[in-house]
Amino acid sequence: MEKMGIFLLEREENVYKLCQDVVSRHYSEIQKCYAVFVSNPKRTVPLWRQRAGKEEDKLVVWDYHVVFLYQAEPDRCLVYDLDSELPFPTYVHKYVTETFRTDNILKPDYFRYFRVIPATEFLKDFTSDRRHMKRIDGSWIKPPPNYPAICNATSTHNLEDFIQMDATKGPGQVHNLTQFVQRFCKPAT
Repeated sequence: MEKMGIFLLEREENVYKLCQDVVSRHYSEIQKCYAVFVSNPKRTVPLWRQRAGKEEDKLVVWDYHVVFLYQAEPDRCLVYDLDSELPFPTYVHKYVTETFRTDNILKPDYFRYFRVIPATEFLKDFTSDRRHMKRIDGSWIKPPPNYPAICNATSTHNLEDFIQMDATKGPGQVHNLTQFVQRFCKPAT
């Protein structure tokens, strides 16, 4: 699968558009794709090597982050992160090593959790009316995309279900960093 088009949207809409792109151009590959929301209960998620970072290590503490994963084979997984200064895409082992590093150097309030949602489920269930992109007075923080908000017949906004990291609620599976690495950074056999 070649590099996909780059979109300048909110993180979750970028991933949604990448999932749609796979469906339209590489349908047989969609079962190998995932949307991954990264957050924690305190909404303090440190990620290194981010374009928005100011210092040499490009550290940013996001409230949440979203990336697209393509696991072509059990031992080959690529991460698509438009906010990263790493190559687009990047192999998951390099991405994890440089972006998440380790939880051992962090206080528990900064531990990262990963909600992994199969792309087909994400496309079917995710909705956002973009309320999080508005100021309290209702004005846009930045202009919204020029296409309609992502809604379906049953919901207009469920972004919070994807960001929260309670494993008993919401779509997909929630992993801590170690579990995420064990699932997606498998060595070739």
